[in-house]
Amino acid sequence: MNIRPKKHLGQHFLKDLDIAQKIAESLCTDCGNVLEIGPGTGVLTNFLEQRKDTVLQLMEVDHESVDYLKENYPGLIGHIHDADVLHYPLDELFPGQEFCIIGNFPYNISSQILFKMLEYKEHIPCLSGMFQKEVADRICAKHGNKTYGIISVLIQVYYTTEYLFTVPEHVFIPPPKVKSGVIRLKRYRKKIEGLDDKMLFRTVKTAFNQRRKTLRNALKPMVPDLSIIPEEMAGLRAEQLKPEDFIDLTKRLQSGFEKSNNNM
Repeated sequence: MNIRPKKHLGQHFLKDLDIAQKIAESLCTDCGNVLEIGPGTGVLTNFLEQRKDTVLQLMEVDHESVDYLKENYPGLIGHIHDADVLHYPLDELFPGQEFCIIGNFPYNISSQILFKMLEYKEHIPCLSGMFQKEVADRICAKHGNKTYGIISVLIQVYYTTEYLFTVPEHVFIPPPKVKSGVIRLKRYRKKIEGLDDKMLFRTVKTAFNQRRKTLRNALKPMVPDLSIIPEEMAGLRAEQLKPEDFIDLTKRLQSGFEKSNNNM
């Protein structure tokens, strides 16, 4: 397989085909519809195309790579999208159907890809792929850990996280300065009754923006009445709360805002 470095996007190309196969095989086995993000020269595509009973769509923002993919994967012409995933309506790829996501995700937009996934979580039961190791660790971190943060909570509210394996620097062209980590996310619920996702995001972000402070102090800017926060929770810092605690906290804040608005 001819692996060319990209000229414009600072992408690092995986050259180790054994690792590429392991990443491709990490995707949930029951994924019938698959979106590969950032296929580049098709190192993962080569293995994904071999999956039985799978409809594969590719999305690549680099025009040269798109031309390369069309030339080397003629069977996928019509399924190769020259587009930016961050600005694409993903539910149009597989209308009315669920789909899984895989990729060697560009480090500079990997977190944004995850936030995009959360927007479409009701359509996406599984995501698997490679991230910068620091980001992969953060996604999978459990409460009480210093790497546990905003992205950890927001992902784990809806998905289980698995850190699968670490990828060293020397298997890329050109080698990056950091290690990579391959993870798998499996959705275990689509939505939570009575929970406003925008309020959840605001609550989690506000709590972690001043993570050294207790919730009593960190949430002051957004809480109309601090008595809404249970005393046993108010004295904790954001990193000490489980995702389920943030769900409970968000619902309490929603209720407090509703009561406040009704009294106006």
